[in-house]
Amino acid sequence: MTQLPSDATAQLRRGIYLLLIALTVGNMTGRLLAVNSVNRAEREKQLIAQELKEIRKTLKQQGLSDEQIQARLAEERVRVSSELQLQRPFLSANDRSRWLAVRALVEQGTFAIDGVVDRRLWDTIDMVQHQGRDGQLHLYSSKPPLLMTLIAAEYWVIYNLTGMSLATHPYVVGRLMLVTINILPMVLMLALVARLVEKLGSTDWGKVFTVASAAFGTMLLPFAVVLNNHLIAAVSASVALYSLVRIKYDGETRVRYFALVGIAGAFTAANELPALAFLAWLALMLWGVDRRAWLIGFLPAAAIVAVAFFATNYAAHESLRPPYMHRSETNPEDNWYDYSFTVEGVTRQSYWNDRQGIDRGEPSRAVYALHVLVGHHGIFSLTPIWLLSMCGLMMWMRQPEPCRRQLAWGIAALTVVCLVFYIGFRPQHDRNYGGMTSGFRWMFWFAPLWLIAMLPAVDRSAKSSVRKAFVLTLLAVSVLSASYPTWNPWTHPWITHWLEFCGW
Repeated sequence: MTQLPSDATAQLRRGIYLLLIALTVGNMTGRLLAVNSVNRAEREKQLIAQELKEIRKTLKQQGLSDEQIQARLAEERVRVSSELQLQRPFLSANDRSRWLAVRALVEQGTFAIDGVVDRRLWDTIDMVQHQGRDGQLHLYSSKPPLLMTLIAAEYWVIYNLTGMSLATHPYVVGRLMLVTINILPMVLMLALVARLVEKLGSTDWGKVFTVASAAFGTMLLPFAVVLNNHLIAAVSASVALYSLVRIKYDGETRVRYFALVGIAGAFTAANELPALAFLAWLALMLWGVDRRAWLIGFLPAAAIVAVAFFATNYAAHESLRPPYMHRSETNPEDNWYDYSFTVEGVTRQSYWNDRQGIDRGEPSRAVYALHVLVGHHGIFSLTPIWLLSMCGLMMWMRQPEPCRRQLAWGIAALTVVCLVFYIGFRPQHDRNYGGMTSGFRWMFWFAPLWLIAMLPAVDRSAKSSVRKAFVLTLLAVSVLSASYPTWNPWTHPWITHWLEFCGW
């Protein structure tokens, strides 16, 4: 394996990288340990206090002594707190949809979430309804089931070894699982980014700045406290990119690296559908390197993920298409989003029959493009460090070295393809900026690609104090945006709130 550069400052840079990674791990873990639906906390306290006040009044009327009343109140507090619980560590219908599927798989042995949905703590709008194998209508998570199935394996171990469940111990179990699902993989991504900047960067300033941007300046950080596909896709994209660079840049032709590119690239696509373009690009890049390794390494590894994706989807829904593709406007039986359901004796209509707020979608594609790029959910307005990435891509496109030039053209093409897909080809109801969220989350998986792409632009700024001040300002704004959703990433960005304050 190729060693890192042995220049005089390499050891110092490695120390700085480890320091940045440690700070990021502490930051994410601290957020995770504090995660809670704090907007419900005060209301829960009020309801419990009000109920206990009524119980105290009743006990007094029964002529009990103060000591007896206190003893009874202590018993009643446990019951009332359980019945009136509103707080939860699962902050959005989006992540609760996945948690519900994980619970149903382990606790009930089914993908149907009917048995675990309620109206208070375990509710979600991100679900579909269709006929199950028993001939009855059931509710299911609208998310592709592969990721939930993998996560359910970890939950099965916890559930059977400890007896704790997500229902009885949501904070302990949920936080423990998110450490392994989100935080540890993020450490891997940061480590791979650090190794890539050592290979492809040319100045100490550029290398340290890029790793600092990875540690604090992307919108992946606030999502470390919730179960989501975007962070996981970014990590798998970083694995694929690192393995690709080892093959193309270092001349590494062992089959294991081809297999890593295949499985990581395919898993990225399994979690982010437009990343199929990423997988195709990886396949094209490696085809001309070593066709034998491509056929026995890359192709079978990618096929394993593809088979798992369709197999879990069929096991869950008896369909090869994921749930979100069942939205037919002409065939009611193939529109899984049009339904009513009854939970705890209350009948409700599907949220998607009467979308509210931002979920109604942006009518104008031009306005949508504006806000996706530089507006209230803007990729470049919220995280302007990506402007450096765009400049870096253009600089590498003119490089004589084939590896950097191919990387630049590939990342640029992927960026354009995915933006055109989301802006130009989605119907109005899908032009919702990712819903109630702190950024345009569908492009978050590009983070490792764009981080590497910023290297030449940041390296160029190393010898100018004015340029350094400029790129540091871009980083400061990016960190601001990543830090703004202090406790919940499922909130609007600061730019949206600022525009609303200004009367927009």
